[in-house]
Amino acid sequence: MGSRAAGSVLLRHLCPRVSSSTSAAAHAHAQRPPLAGAGGGGVALWARLLSTSAAAAKEEAAASKENTGSTAAAKAEATKAAKEGPASATASPVASSYWGIEASKLASKDGVEWKWSCFRPWETYSPDTTIDLKKHHEPKVLLDKVAYWTVKALRVPTDIFFQRRYGCRAMMLETVAAVPGMVGGMLLHLRSLRRFEHSGGWIRALLEEAENERMHLMTFMEVAKPRWYERALVLAVQGVFFNAYFLGYLLSPKLAHRVVGYLEEEAIHSYTEYLKDIEAGKIENVPAPPIAIDYWRLPAGATLKDVVVVVRADEAHHRDVNHFASDVHFQGMDLKDIPAPLDYH
Repeated sequence: MGSRAAGSVLLRHLCPRVSSSTSAAAHAHAQRPPLAGAGGGGVALWARLLSTSAAAAKEEAAASKENTGSTAAAKAEATKAAKEGPASATASPVASSYWGIEASKLASKDGVEWKWSCFRPWETYSPDTTIDLKKHHEPKVLLDKVAYWTVKALRVPTDIFFQRRYGCRAMMLETVAAVPGMVGGMLLHLRSLRRFEHSGGWIRALLEEAENERMHLMTFMEVAKPRWYERALVLAVQGVFFNAYFLGYLLSPKLAHRVVGYLEEEAIHSYTEYLKDIEAGKIENVPAPPIAIDYWRLPAGATLKDVVVVVRADEAHHRDVNHFASDVHFQGMDLKDIPAPLDYH
């Protein structure tokens, strides 16, 4: 009987609440406007939906008009340049200024307008041609011997293919020599990001080396035009060498830098032989390309011989930097612990 009494008390308390909630729901249902039909609530709802769609359509139309305006501005500039005739054809191309980005107008020290976009006036320099060209790192430990004989093995097919065609040889050499600096700088950059640490300036030093080697290539392209099969060879050699050096640097940076040091020693030897053929009259001592005169601050009457001399000095500097970097690793330190040599370029 106790449980029955408790149940009756509970029902007496709940019944008023249930009945009140039911009546409230019925009242709300009665006051709710119909969604379909000709009722006023349905018309208001459809009006709100239509106004939202109209606003979105206006935004899309405005964006389309803006894009059309930028395209029209670019077309107008191109049409104007075409109407100006041959005089504008020789000038540098002008892109649309819609984005607010304009080419900076630079001048050399003589006040002449700067015509090169691949390097700037403050990036030019005078190489140290008094650098010791006979320095050589004697291989003693196993890794040094591996690096030395790897480079010597790579020289054999190069000698067979190019023989004494040093213009084409230099061009081919620079397509390979510009790879290590970029790979090393890239990997040091990623390491600096992962470890939240500085690089000691070595990222910049290695990227400057890669850029300097690329400028060697831009120069020798004006002296010796590559044939189609030489271009194909560059594609194959660069693809293989990039991946091999990338893996080598990941496994052993000291071995990678030592390989580059020995490669630069071979480059010094090749450019020395190039100079001998120029001095002997076997290769014509043509005027230096304008890009070389501006990049190395050579005199106006500079010749190919002067270009080879300064390029050889650059290679000697790269030799010293990479052998030094390898020595740092051999001594158990990281490159970030030793300031990078940034005073050459």
